[in-house]
Amino acid sequence: RRRWPFVVAALTAAFSAAIFLSLAGVVVAGGSLSAGGQIGACLLLAALFVAAPIMAAAAIAVKLSSPGPVFYASERIGRDGNTFKMIKFRSMCRDADRHYAQMVDDHEGSAIFFKVKDDPRVTPIGRILRKFSIDELPQFFNVLRGEMSVVGPRPQARREVDCYDDLFRRRLSVKPGLTGLWQVSGRSDLHVEEAVRLDLSYVENWSPVQDLAIIARTVMTVLRGDGAY
Repeated sequence: RRRWPFVVAALTAAFSAAIFLSLAGVVVAGGSLSAGGQIGACLLLAALFVAAPIMAAAAIAVKLSSPGPVFYASERIGRDGNTFKMIKFRSMCRDADRHYAQMVDDHEGSAIFFKVKDDPRVTPIGRILRKFSIDELPQFFNVLRGEMSVVGPRPQARREVDCYDDLFRRRLSVKPGLTGLWQVSGRSDLHVEEAVRLDLSYVENWSPVQDLAIIARTVMTVLRGDGAY
C-alpha cells in the first residue's frame, strides 16, 4: 500500500519528458493558426495520447473513491476578462464550493490566493492527484481550445478577480496557464505578496525562452510534489 504513491510518481516521470517537449512546441508556435501553431497542436494531441493511461486511471480512482462527478468544471476569468470553463479532475468533496467562504474566514486567508494544508474538503485520492498535479491534466483541453496557454498566471475565479487592484489586473493581459513562474518558485507555500510579484514579473518580462525555462522547471517541481496541497 505504501508503494502506490511511488508508482504514481514513476508513471508521471515516464510521460513528463514527452508531454513537456510537446508543450515546448506549442510555446514556440505561439498558439497561432499558422503552420507552426498547427504542428504545436498536433504535438500536444500526441502528448495527451501518451498521458491517456494515467488520465484514465485517475478518472477511475476519482469515481470509485468518493461520490460525485469525475471532472470539476468551474468558471475562470481568462485574458481580457473573458470567461471560460476550466476542467480538472475532482479532488474535493462534491459540495466543496459551499464551504469556501467559511474556510477563508476560519483561516483568515487571502481571498485572492487561498489554499490551506490539510484542507478537509480534499479527498484521499485528491491529495495524491494534487501532489503530482495529475488533477490538472484535463486542462490540456483548455489549451487546445485556445482558452489557456501552457505557461502563464493560473486562472482564477470571479470572486478572486473581483479583489484585484489596478496593478494586479495586468495579469489578465495574457492567457492563464497550466504552469507559471510562481508555481515553480514555491507553489502554495509562497506568501500572497510574493505570488503577486512573480505573476506581474512574468507578464512584464514575457519571452519564449522564459516559458521554456518554466516548463523545464515544472517537470522537477511536479515530480517532487513541493508546495502542492
